[in-house]
Amino acid sequence: MRVGLIVPLSGPNARIGRDMLDAAQLALFDAADEHFVLLPRDDEGTPEGAAKAAAALLDAGVKLILGPLLSASVESVAAPARAAGVPVLAFSTDRSVAGNGVYLLGFLPGSQVERAVAHAQVQGARRFAALAPKNPYGNQVIEDFRRAVQAFGAQLGPVRQYEANDDMKQVVRQLANYDARKAALAAQRAELRAKKDEASLQTLKRLETAETSGPPDFDALLVAEGGEKLLLLAPLLPYYDIDPGQVRILGTGLWENSNVRSEPALAGAIFAVPPSAPRAAFEKRFRDAYGRESARLASIAYDGTALAAVLGKAAPPDFDAARLTQRNGFAGVDGVFRLLPTGLAERGLAILEVQRDGFRIASPAPEAFNP
Repeated sequence: MRVGLIVPLSGPNARIGRDMLDAAQLALFDAADEHFVLLPRDDEGTPEGAAKAAAALLDAGVKLILGPLLSASVESVAAPARAAGVPVLAFSTDRSVAGNGVYLLGFLPGSQVERAVAHAQVQGARRFAALAPKNPYGNQVIEDFRRAVQAFGAQLGPVRQYEANDDMKQVVRQLANYDARKAALAAQRAELRAKKDEASLQTLKRLETAETSGPPDFDALLVAEGGEKLLLLAPLLPYYDIDPGQVRILGTGLWENSNVRSEPALAGAIFAVPPSAPRAAFEKRFRDAYGRESARLASIAYDGTALAAVLGKAAPPDFDAARLTQRNGFAGVDGVFRLLPTGLAERGLAILEVQRDGFRIASPAPEAFNP
């Protein structure tokens, strides 16, 4: 049973590709038998290199191709693999290359968004807003966000996308409808002062510390940003009276490696990630075996190789669509996952809540899929 692995072993992503190859070797040790052969090939970080690698693997008689990493390279591999009847388990997150024999093992933002929206709705959120960059990632998140809100029967509030050089103060100010709410508060105060009765004066006193009249027009806000940009953006939310006590802040997988715990404005915010325990065990094994930390994406190469090795033991060994998309899915380093006929992957994710001393598991990841 020959399976191909296409990763960038040269070029700008060579470090990630090397870690993916080493992770795949660990999976061979754990899950494969003596009849399973993994044939790794370098795509040189280019679509042309990926096409050349795919041609060599198909000539060698592989029954499945794992990889490549980038969507343009996936496109160059998909056509010849499809013509040969060989499925591709790609490591990309670009939905546009999925389907018709190509399955994506990458961490898709849609799963993260859907899980976060579902949890927030269970907690009482009814009207959802979103803030995302105007780039391919942000566009995909917003598309997934709209789909999730509609699927759960919630209401869609304001959706704001921004360019890289936009003034984030103005972006958040407009999202919060801050000026109109502030003007409404000024008008309310003026009306109460004019009445001069005791009840009006007491209400006026209660409004002394208010910045605006009422909350914004949403009770949950998805912020699809990470890294330093997230830490610059987050304090603007309470500054423009998006009160974390009234509005549940939701994140995406970009938050996983961001220092969100250092920002008080994000305390209580939630985001969806794979379960940490199996991932931590994999990282330790990788360190013990190779003496270095693994790239974050190495785990999907492990899971893809382990999946191929398990299916390769079947009688007869086969990677047809029915086996790849079995409803029970597979248990992996990043939790349970299953491949869908659309070519996308559904993952069992946990909900983490941001706290100043770390993360709290607000909802554990499922250990199996519902039928």
